[in-house]
Amino acid sequence: MEGFTLKMSPVWIEPIWFTVQILLILLAGYLAQRFVARGLTRLGERYAFPPQLLMPLRGVLRWLIMGSALLFVLERLGVSATVLWTALSGFVAVAAVAFFAMWSVLSNLLCAVLIFTVGPFRIGDVVELVDTTDKPGVKGRVVAINLLYTTLVEAEELGTGSAMVQVPNSLFFQRSVRRWRGTDVLPASGFEK
Repeated sequence: MEGFTLKMSPVWIEPIWFTVQILLILLAGYLAQRFVARGLTRLGERYAFPPQLLMPLRGVLRWLIMGSALLFVLERLGVSATVLWTALSGFVAVAAVAFFAMWSVLSNLLCAVLIFTVGPFRIGDVVELVDTTDKPGVKGRVVAINLLYTTLVEAEELGTGSAMVQVPNSLFFQRSVRRWRGTDVLPASGFEK
């Protein structure tokens, strides 16, 4: 049995070596990020770049470097880069579609908050959305404001009766608005009290 030797590494060395590798990847990412940030600062001082340019560039490069380090760690953990890329691109595609689908609703919600806080008009006022200065738009008395629409009651014209119009809140910030306070008298407008 003298010629036969069994070479066995201790079982506890492999997890420690694995942890050291991951820590080295993260340390390399951190040092690379610091090196790039220092280099950008020196470039900014030497060539007098405005801070408004350097700050976003520094942030983007920091995220790219640390994201790459995270990808290397995940690769070391056994996650395939192809699987990660597929999952990331799928997530971004779904998020983009959801964002564009919700954009009009979100803009109306934000405009409702602005209408409530800034107060460009209030319930009882007569407002008119003006397309151009020579072309009349939607005109009516404000009877309700909710998170998506502002409801206007149009004046009776030619005996047809009044109609209710729901105007998306975002239109009040995209077009010019004429406003008459609720206590003002508008001649020949059909809104006299």
